Amino acid sequence: MIAASSREPCDSSPGEKIKRGVKICSDDAVLFDPSDAPPIPDIPPALRRANELMATMPPDLTEAYIAECLRLAYQQGVVASTDGYAEMYAGALLKCAAVLIPLVWWKDEWHLVFTCRTEAIEHHKGQVSFPGGSCNADETTPEQTALREAEEEIGLKSGDVRLLGRLNEVLTITCYRVTPVVGVMPWPYEVRLEAAEVERVFTIPLIWLSQRENWEEQPATPVGVPRPFLVISYHPYDGEVLWGASARMTHNFLSVLGLLNK
Repeated sequence: MIAASSREPCDSSPGEKIKRGVKICSDDAVLFDPSDAPPIPDIPPALRRANELMATMPPDLTEAYIAECLRLAYQQGVVASTDGYAEMYAGALLKCAAVLIPLVWWKDEWHLVFTCRTEAIEHHKGQVSFPGGSCNADETTPEQTALREAEEEIGLKSGDVRLLGRLNEVLTITCYRVTPVVGVMPWPYEVRLEAAEVERVFTIPLIWLSQRENWEEQPATPVGVPRPFLVISYHPYDGEVLWGASARMTHNFLSVLGLLNK
């Protein structure tokens, strides 16, 4: 029996009443007997897991915190984890590219915005990706490329993006050296899709992306590579599968924030 009052506990007596596990005694002292309490309903495993992950997240995952994490982690010219392509293309002349990793605050949590490519494009047909593409000759920063491509592909105005920083570069199987640029955009947003390139736009919660049960690493051997490398593949979300270079960039971002739950 646990006293819930500063007064001395009362003894059981004919005047004692019991209601929902709380004993109300004639001298007004209130005691609680856990054995008398109603059972606590089971929490669904998925909700319990989400609550556990939310508890481990930094308490202030603000734009300022994210920007500082990116600033501290970024190293100019350093290639991040790239599924083995760094070895494959050692010494090769790679093409310049950049992508925008759009971050949105929606339904009380952070989401990343992804595109699903059409089957009409030359590379990455039907794949999930971030808005982005090749650098133009007159572009001197990856931010310029990422913002231009985002406007061309999904109609995102550069003035609607608050840039937070960059991730280390990633090499892709198509011989691109890609700089991911992270920026916050409004959501919901009235997107305007480039019909020839983008099939749809959708979001995935950051917490879902961080959950270990939602992704796998499988060995794969790209053409021309002498040994297999681990490639990330997520389970389907909203009918789409995030994998390959875009999944690797997502992991790199989560790692910078300390959220990747391995």
